[in-house]
Amino acid sequence: MKKFGIGIDNYGLHPLQLSPMDILRWAKDSGAEGVQFSGLDPEFRKIIDKAYLKDLALFAGENNLYIEWGGGQHIPRDMSNWSKKDLFAHNEQMAKEAEIIGTRIVRSCSGGLMRWNPENHKTEELLRETAKELKSQHQMLQDHHVILAIETHFEFTTFELGRLFDMCEAEPGDWLGICLDTMNLLTMLEDPVSGVERILPWVVSTHIKDGGLKLASTGLVSFPTEIGRGAIDLRKITTLLETLNWDVSLSIEDHGGEFHLPIFDSKFLKEFPDLTAAELLQLLEIVQRTTERKCTILPREKWAEICEERLHCDILSLKKLVND
Repeated sequence: MKKFGIGIDNYGLHPLQLSPMDILRWAKDSGAEGVQFSGLDPEFRKIIDKAYLKDLALFAGENNLYIEWGGGQHIPRDMSNWSKKDLFAHNEQMAKEAEIIGTRIVRSCSGGLMRWNPENHKTEELLRETAKELKSQHQMLQDHHVILAIETHFEFTTFELGRLFDMCEAEPGDWLGICLDTMNLLTMLEDPVSGVERILPWVVSTHIKDGGLKLASTGLVSFPTEIGRGAIDLRKITTLLETLNWDVSLSIEDHGGEFHLPIFDSKFLKEFPDLTAAELLQLLEIVQRTTERKCTILPREKWAEICEERLHCDILSLKKLVND
């Protein structure tokens, strides 16, 4: 049986406004085995230099902690106004920082919930632009020995990510990969296990997150839950991850909030052309499990009050899940 490194993503501790070094210390003291720094606030970006990165790597090495880096982007658009932007220099900086730390992983996320607004750019257009941008970064990413790990966020489905990798002429384990967020798949109208099966060969990092689905007057609502208390089959997903030919760390990302999925609107549903009737039934089964397990939505504004307690529980629950 493969032994996973079980750690956290720094986003879960965002309300505490801890420095990267303090997050590593929190992880060590809390029984986590590493940290994915998926992104940093501007105030902490200011303190990141070569010496600081080496200090992070030294602390991690002395305490047997993994580090994964973040801050990468893949859609060459400003998501607030849709103006074009060149991502090469930005991603090169993230790649250089990851190389100094000694990690191959740079998580990439560009925005989200794009198809919720029909005025936004169309997915197929963004896929073409993203492929062109990423292909221009191929050699640079290889030169710095990193993999740009595109998160299963709210930009592209696993179907579309598979097509993107084909457009980039990439191979698994090389310069492009997936940061698998298990709960975000629900928000993109994908059964988490089916989504993982589709994208499995590309997974190089994770955001492990449990969650649920509820029926609402306009469709569905997705939301995160404490690990082990939701309706996502994390045991099946981690079993799938065990089959990979490389080690993958399980980084817990948890937070409050909810996402509304207006599936009763035919125009919205058309934005997910790969969604089949069979997979929609799988999602309805998750709705049933969510009800049976009495999963509740934590308001996002309440997260600051419980973030440490819940992450402690998440760490213990995930360790139990993968070790039983």
